[in-house]
Amino acid sequence: MKDHTVVVDRTTEPSTLHYAPVFNVAGPFIDRHCAEGRADKTAIRTSQGAKISYRQLADNVNRCGNVLLELGLERGDRVLLIVKDCAEFFYGFWGAIKAGLIPVPVNTLLRAKDYAYILADSGCSALIYSPEYTLEVQAALSQLESSQPLGICVEGGESSLQELLFQASAELEPVATTAEDDCFWLYSSGSTGSPKGAVHRHRDMVVSSQFYGVEVLGIREDDICFSAAKLFFAYGLGNGMTFPLWVGASTVLYDARPGPQSTFETIEQFKPTLFYGVPTLYAAQLQALKAQHPELSSLRLCISAGEALPADIFNRWREATGLVILDGIGSTEALHIFISNRVDDILPGSSGRVVPGYQLRISDEDGQDVPVGGSGRLWIRGDSTARCYWNNPEKSAQTMVAGWLDTGDTYFQDSAGYYHYCGRNDDMIKVGGIWCSPFEIEAKLIEHVAVLEAAVVGRPDGDGLVKPEAYVILKDHEEATAGIAEELRLHCKEGLAPYKFPRQFHFVSELPKTATGKIQRYKLRSQPQP
Repeated sequence: MKDHTVVVDRTTEPSTLHYAPVFNVAGPFIDRHCAEGRADKTAIRTSQGAKISYRQLADNVNRCGNVLLELGLERGDRVLLIVKDCAEFFYGFWGAIKAGLIPVPVNTLLRAKDYAYILADSGCSALIYSPEYTLEVQAALSQLESSQPLGICVEGGESSLQELLFQASAELEPVATTAEDDCFWLYSSGSTGSPKGAVHRHRDMVVSSQFYGVEVLGIREDDICFSAAKLFFAYGLGNGMTFPLWVGASTVLYDARPGPQSTFETIEQFKPTLFYGVPTLYAAQLQALKAQHPELSSLRLCISAGEALPADIFNRWREATGLVILDGIGSTEALHIFISNRVDDILPGSSGRVVPGYQLRISDEDGQDVPVGGSGRLWIRGDSTARCYWNNPEKSAQTMVAGWLDTGDTYFQDSAGYYHYCGRNDDMIKVGGIWCSPFEIEAKLIEHVAVLEAAVVGRPDGDGLVKPEAYVILKDHEEATAGIAEELRLHCKEGLAPYKFPRQFHFVSELPKTATGKIQRYKLRSQPQP
């Protein structure tokens, strides 16, 4: 094998991936496309009207790698990216990797306090940021007690990344790494506690792109990808960058916060074939579809992750658009989705079946595997999982155990082999001595015609006994009355086991969520009763 290449052997089940002894992952994702005849093909289109070819992408990746090296960075140094969804995100991410540096994409929705924590925790040597985040970045830097990283704004002035790229060489040989070497980090969304830096290897993006992108989604070279989920977290990184680059497809980048109107307009303008969203967005789009009829005919497939997709949203989306939504579950630590529905194998309301290349087990509180139908802690094993958490050996030892990754989710597998999400381990509610899933109650609430979103937590009643309590966003806020609360209570009683109905209802305008769309139920549990 030539250096920096990977061979996919599909004669085995699952496929086997063979890496060259010298392997820098920028080779198969960036460098090979020009040699394979895609130099003039569009790799990236942006909502601002830019079109970047595979040749331009490769040249600017090389230029960015050279910029970072010329600024004095050395192999293994971390480069934080607080960058919106734009071509420069690609240049910074892959340029760092090719130069032997470690890119660390960071949530662009955070505030100075959070950035200061990540800057200090990562010990980064450089920080690339979009001008929109200048104030938060400067405030974060002012809070650092240790040495300051080198700050590089993407645009504006002689020292901006864009200007430095213009001056740099477009030739750069990839640093000689291996498939097992550390490649990039992703910080968890911090659904509980401070964000943790998941350390990923050079092989990890190959694994998720091949096993999920190709062998589950069937992504191909003529596809155009559009991800409402942003590049800075694992789900969006795969959707909008690694999957299209793996097969030589195109991607559409939208740099603002997505909503029903903007996503519909982007689909109409750029005509993507694959659309990646989250349940919250699909619910909002369904509401918008009652008043408008966007042109969605270019889409062949929709995908969802971030939070489990209720069956009711799946069914209403298919009825309204004629399209199916493939729901799945992934994580920052696993890099992307490891359980998923397929185009020809869908069970609405379930996460589907295991993705090729991964193994799953469900254990009880004593660590023993539970029988089929029993719920418990979900563990996964696969070659895309993070090596460790940076600078956190205790949490690494708890989460990464003998090759297995503790997902933090409660699941059960039914007799047909489908996996069903019950909630985060800490979100499960014990009512009358029986465990119940908040997601099951939420899914039932969403089936009601008046409900847009719902979150359920456990709360002690007057006798100190834990009972389900619901926080509900109604489609029409003016309907928030005692009458609708009783109607929803009866709706749950009729469709769920008797002990599972919410005892209290709180009608709210929004729910606390992570950047990936996960409901932060712990915030609801910790706040005083409304």
